[in-house]
Order: sequence, then C-alpha cells, then structure tokens
Amino acid sequence: MGCTVVRQLSSAKRRGLAGAVLSLSLAVFPVLSHASEVKVTLPRLSVAEYHAPYVAVWLADAKQKRVKDVAVWYDVEMENGKGEKWLKDLRLWWRRSGRSADLPMDGVSGATRRPGEHTIDLSGQFDDIPAGEYTLYVEAARELGGREVLSVPVTLPVSASQHQVAEGEQELSEIELTLEP
Repeated sequence: MGCTVVRQLSSAKRRGLAGAVLSLSLAVFPVLSHASEVKVTLPRLSVAEYHAPYVAVWLADAKQKRVKDVAVWYDVEMENGKGEKWLKDLRLWWRRSGRSADLPMDGVSGATRRPGEHTIDLSGQFDDIPAGEYTLYVEAARELGGREVLSVPVTLPVSASQHQVAEGEQELSEIELTLEP
C-alpha cells in the first residue's frame, strides 16, 4: 500500500510538472500554426431518405481548367466500381476532371462522409504548382437531393497567411480554407 501512495504521488507530480512545462513553453514560444487545410462542413438534413453526398475538391486556374484534384469522396466500396456511376452528378468536376480520370485516384479517392466538419490536409499539395491566381472548388451532389458548388480564391505560392470562407445553402454548409507559408 505504501508503494501505491508513492506511485500516485509520483504520477501526480509528473502530471503537474508536465502541465507546468507546457504552460511555460506556450508562454515563452509563440504558437506557430502551419496548418494548411480545407474544412468541408456537410449539413444535417431532415429528409425522408438521406444518402451521404458525393464530394469533389479541386484547384482550377484562371481559365477554370483543373490543375489538381484534392479529394473525391464517393462510394468506393460498391461492387464492380458501381459507385463511380454517380460521379457524373458532380457535373462541374466531371466536366473538368472526372470523365478523363482513372478511378479510383490514388491518394485522392475516399469514402463518402456523414454530416459534420471534415478536414483535408493541404500540406505540400500545391508546392509544385506555378505561381498565380487559382480557385479552390468544392462540389457536392446527393442522391435524391441537390447539387451545390462553392469556391474560394487561392494565391500561389503561399507567401502570407490566407483564410477564405464560403457559405452554402443546401448540400454544403461551409468551406473554410486556411493556407500558411
């Protein structure tokens, strides 16, 4: 029993010491955030039959030409690639990229997401793209539902912090882009 008390005190002391070190480090060193990400918020809809939306995220140049696909969320688990059949409902993305893409795209394709906030890490995603003005698009389409496209401007290379927000009305609640140099 004596050893247990000693271990508990030691554990408490360690937690206290760790908290003190963390507090001191936050006070001495500024918090450096290098988060480059896009947050996609899907709304919770009250409909009789809900299917998670298909979502595409891509970067386009000033001529609206696709430069890079960032994410494509669809039913990748369906047999014989049947989930790809409905990607055409992402009409803008389909015309810009989807119809010529080899699916599933490695590192880009993923399963559909439920309502809520979803974060896509953009670290290094745009490093090989020439300097210029671009647009990040997010398109969502849902079976027995609607379709919506939101976009925000992007300046590359990222030499200063960029923060852009676009709010949706139906299939997308909001997209929030944060880029840090």
